[in-house]
Amino acid sequence: MDKVPVKYFKHMTGSTGILEIRVEVGSDIYRVFSFFDKGKLIILLNGFQNKSQKTPKNELELAEKLKKQYFDEKDK
Repeated sequence: MDKVPVKYFKHMTGSTGILEIRVEVGSDIYRVFSFFDKGKLIILLNGFQNKSQKTPKNELELAEKLKKQYFDEKDK
């Protein structure tokens, strides 16, 4: 992660290790939440298109829920 610019891959403040991947396609920007499992495997969660700088709270809450679900199912 140290070699990827923050413009494209950044930690979400106030989260439990959720990272945001930004993808630009033309003038559109798409965001995908993700996290690392044991530092090597990146798990992609939910994605959305956002026209403003502010991240929607419900999207981050969904990412946290999906991350918890991932580990709950993995630990079974």
